[in-house]
Amino acid sequence: MFGAGKKLIRRLKGAAFGDEGNATIEFVILFPLIMFIFFSSFEVSIYLTRAVLLDRALDLNVRLLRLGSLEPATSEELKARVCEDALIFADCPNAIMIELTEISTATWNLPAGNMVCVDRDEDIQPVVEFDFGGLNDLMLVRACTVLDPFFGTTPYVMELPVDDTGGYIVAAASTFVNEP
Repeated sequence: MFGAGKKLIRRLKGAAFGDEGNATIEFVILFPLIMFIFFSSFEVSIYLTRAVLLDRALDLNVRLLRLGSLEPATSEELKARVCEDALIFADCPNAIMIELTEISTATWNLPAGNMVCVDRDEDIQPVVEFDFGGLNDLMLVRACTVLDPFFGTTPYVMELPVDDTGGYIVAAASTFVNEP
């Protein structure tokens, strides 16, 4: 009976001071951290890609507006053109707001407040100013969309601008002068 007690004590010492399972402990501690960094970097790359594509689409259409080659009659037509050039936004015409405002060169007052973005909780969207201006007018065009993240917690961790529905906000702005 005394021999069985020694074996039990030896096994307990081996389990307590042995090095078997160390890799498992390191894996359990480090794997979530590594995956968190991977998912965050993936989400940042998607966010930056969307921001660059929105900025590019807005710039392409602003160039056409400035030169007078593009004369959309409504904001919906400009939205459709921007969405066509933006490429990767799902349901883009319903997910984007475009504001076109004249900037007075006498006072240089920019629009007050934040850019108006799509409110996904409401069926009726907020009204934004959409004025094509006249010849030689300085114009500010701003586009804003709300997109769903791939991983739900990422926008909060990366401190991205988030709306009430949990989507993050992607925005772009540009200025131009209407050519005579």
